[in-house]
Amino acid sequence: MNSFSIFVLLCVTVVILYGVNTFLSPDTGAGIDDSSTVSNQGAAPLQRTEEKINLGSWTEGTWVAAIQSARDLPGASKQIDFLSEKFLGTPYEANTLVGDAETPEELTVHFAGLDCFTYIDYVEAGRQADSYSTFLDELQHTRYKGGDVGFRYRNHFFSDWTEYNDDKVRDVTKEVGGDAAISVEKQLNQKKDGGVFLEGIPIVTRTITHIPTAAITDEIVGNLRTGDYIGIYTAIDGLDVTHTGIFIRNDSGTYLRHASSREGAQKVIDDDFLTYLENTPGILVYRPY
Repeated sequence: MNSFSIFVLLCVTVVILYGVNTFLSPDTGAGIDDSSTVSNQGAAPLQRTEEKINLGSWTEGTWVAAIQSARDLPGASKQIDFLSEKFLGTPYEANTLVGDAETPEELTVHFAGLDCFTYIDYVEAGRQADSYSTFLDELQHTRYKGGDVGFRYRNHFFSDWTEYNDDKVRDVTKEVGGDAAISVEKQLNQKKDGGVFLEGIPIVTRTITHIPTAAITDEIVGNLRTGDYIGIYTAIDGLDVTHTGIFIRNDSGTYLRHASSREGAQKVIDDDFLTYLENTPGILVYRPY
């Protein structure tokens, strides 16, 4: 068994253990291991029974200053680039969310350590907000179906974003990949042996469109935009992706900005985009409005 296959096996193990957060796992790139409007502005505050807040080196004031500075920038691409860059160097930390089938869910903000999904949660919620209170509201809507804080309502799958956050992002995988894009019907949460990854979560039939890595050309990379949310596709039954990040294009090149769990990184970093993808099956592309 080669090193990449071994790591995929480790990813599956993490997926099973890590269900209390998301189905995402240590990243597997490069064969090494792993609208600018506030959508709820003016709405009544959401109800939250429990909150767990750890802002790390941030304060409410410094975070609000960051999200307000982001709002002054034109368009989602620049806003996401600005906010996501603020987290570069933040340590990788798994299992920061509170809740499972037996444990009451708490709305969690944990800036002291990020995994690949909580990272994009905070960036997306931040770019929609204009205050600390609206950030919490936006996070609640980004992370939970209908804003209902509960393990059953959490967006455990990357593809849940386009199902339940379709006012924030849209699936542009086919648009970006053209004829290279492939659609596969999956039974999300159902293992190959018929069991489930997460108890208390229903099995969902969903069509997942991805662009195989082998088919990614310079033209396809050119179709990507800074701020596009990238999911690393997996052929594993019952899952849609094994990792997420943000596409960044600047004068130095193209990058995947992500919370990396691999040895030697263990923090939010920028990886060369195509190098990272070399030993991955493909990508999903979700574009913010």
